[in-house]
Amino acid sequence: MKNLILAGLLLTTSFLFSQESKNQTEPSEPEKRDITQNELSLNAFNLVSFGVIEVAYERVINANSSWAVEAFIHPNKEDYVDELYYKDLSLTGKYKHFFSSTYARGFYVNGFGMISSGEYETDSYWTSDGEYITETDDYADFAIGFGLGGKFVSSGGFLLDLNAGIGRNLLSEKSPTIVGQFMVNLGFRF
Repeated sequence: MKNLILAGLLLTTSFLFSQESKNQTEPSEPEKRDITQNELSLNAFNLVSFGVIEVAYERVINANSSWAVEAFIHPNKEDYVDELYYKDLSLTGKYKHFFSSTYARGFYVNGFGMISSGEYETDSYWTSDGEYITETDDYADFAIGFGLGGKFVSSGGFLLDLNAGIGRNLLSEKSPTIVGQFMVNLGFRF
């Protein structure tokens, strides 16, 4: 009788362990953030701080790279904050390379090309009457640069993209020499 009970326990135990290991090897359904390839986001920092509208569309190429297009619109020229943004409009193309084992998220570097236009201060001086005069010129230029960032994507697709970059305008002497980007984008991967 003891041998029969022992054989039954061994059979039951081996059956349970085989079921457990079988469930572990079955493929699970991937999370939404790991199979979708499109992202739409808004630079919340610039919107809240400066009234600047900056929208980005990003397409995931593979697990380690993506490309993006960003549009920048500064609707109120009079609201410059310490001349932080000389540009009124810009269109930026980016290529991002991710250094993470996760699908298109984590730490990344990016290269960008930016077409921008705006009004740039070319000269300023004091008149004999004590009046301060600032002369400006309209400009349009093309810049190339690079940046560093980090992207965090929830399992449902909500994303936070933090990015800072610097570049140099190449074509005009009447434009800012250096262009900068600081982004806190909130969006959704779909």
